[in-house]
Amino acid sequence: MLFINYCKKVLTGFLFFISLFIISISCDSTEPPANISLNLKLEDVSCTEAWLQLTTTNIQLPATINLLKNNSVIQTFSLSTPDSLLYIDSLLPNQNYSFQVSSIQNPVSSNKVPVTTLDTTSHNFTWQTFTFGEHTSTLYDVAVINENNIWAVGEIYINDSLGNPDPICYNAVHWNGQSWELIKTGGYGGYPRKTVFAFSENDVWFDGVIKWDGINYTVHKNGWPLMPNGDGWQVNKMWGSSSNDLYAVGNNGNIAYYNGSSWKKIESGTTTALTDIYGDGENVFICGYEDFKPTVLLKYENNIVKKIVEETEFNYKTDFISGWVKGIWVKRNKLFSLTFYDLYKSNVNTKGEGSALWKGDINSWGSNAVRGNDVNDIFTAGYDGLVWHYNGLGWKRYEILADPTNLFFKISTKENIVVFVGEKYLNGIDRYGLITIGKR
Repeated sequence: MLFINYCKKVLTGFLFFISLFIISISCDSTEPPANISLNLKLEDVSCTEAWLQLTTTNIQLPATINLLKNNSVIQTFSLSTPDSLLYIDSLLPNQNYSFQVSSIQNPVSSNKVPVTTLDTTSHNFTWQTFTFGEHTSTLYDVAVINENNIWAVGEIYINDSLGNPDPICYNAVHWNGQSWELIKTGGYGGYPRKTVFAFSENDVWFDGVIKWDGINYTVHKNGWPLMPNGDGWQVNKMWGSSSNDLYAVGNNGNIAYYNGSSWKKIESGTTTALTDIYGDGENVFICGYEDFKPTVLLKYENNIVKKIVEETEFNYKTDFISGWVKGIWVKRNKLFSLTFYDLYKSNVNTKGEGSALWKGDINSWGSNAVRGNDVNDIFTAGYDGLVWHYNGLGWKRYEILADPTNLFFKISTKENIVVFVGEKYLNGIDRYGLITIGKR
């Protein structure tokens, strides 16, 4: 009997302990944090895509989040960081949407963000093609100011009065809306011009150091660091936001910067010939390629050149910028890198990763240059008169321009005008300078 009473006491004590334990775990001392919030902000939009920045406050992680489009849940995902960039695709061009996120664990929703996708641009262009010179002529670069003001540079040779080749070349041509004028920039010729960049009709730069103000040419060396001393001083391309913020890139990895009063050399960390430069806000990108040297994709940021890509092994990849990097263009925090293999789209903070846009679906071999007006209005051009246009939804090749004797080097575009320059081969030696203008 005593044993039974003892067992009852033990059992009663055990049950009391269990009850206390259950009460203690049911009364969780860590209450959900107050002032939980979700905030949604539109970062970028294209014709078919949107990027939304999600910022949270006091939310317990991981959290299960619903993404709503036009008040309907389209995706449920696990959020593991306080901030996240949401990517939405498969949208329609020129459409209005509303996006919102909500937490499943907590009765809280974000603000609603209205999003209007970009419209597509027209593929419809009319074309004019012009040739220049009478022997061994080439045009290397072009700058469109407007439809009545276009500059192109290169080397244009004509015959003298006796019909013999004149060794002194014209190094520029200018379009006034009606006709082209052959020009010797600076008042003299003979030396080919490789690049031109225009901020306005009265602010046009040639090969880094020569400026046209609408009336006169002025040489702005002012400490020009890339002198002809055997280090590959040739300038291949320029870009800038103004005449007080101008870059020039060239052979042997040379980069020069002009602040409006003087030039300085920027160390690139490469000896590869640099062939293109483009920027957007604080992001300045430079690329280059050369036989027997690595191809490079550089980013100039906080006064330092960073190598994004430096490759000697050219294996085609669809998720990483691969192949000779021949041209670059930047818009809406997106970097477009044109390589021997493909056109890659990346965020401007890429470390080399990028999405191949063509993946062999179009005959893109031989493209040399890329430029555009917006992410829904992009052009590429190259060998065999190869010209492609992206309108935000798809690519179009202009068969009317296809010609195995045509080779395009550079592109300039502004609104509804696009111009391609290069050379037209007549035989193994003779060639003309070539310009094709497209008007939408």
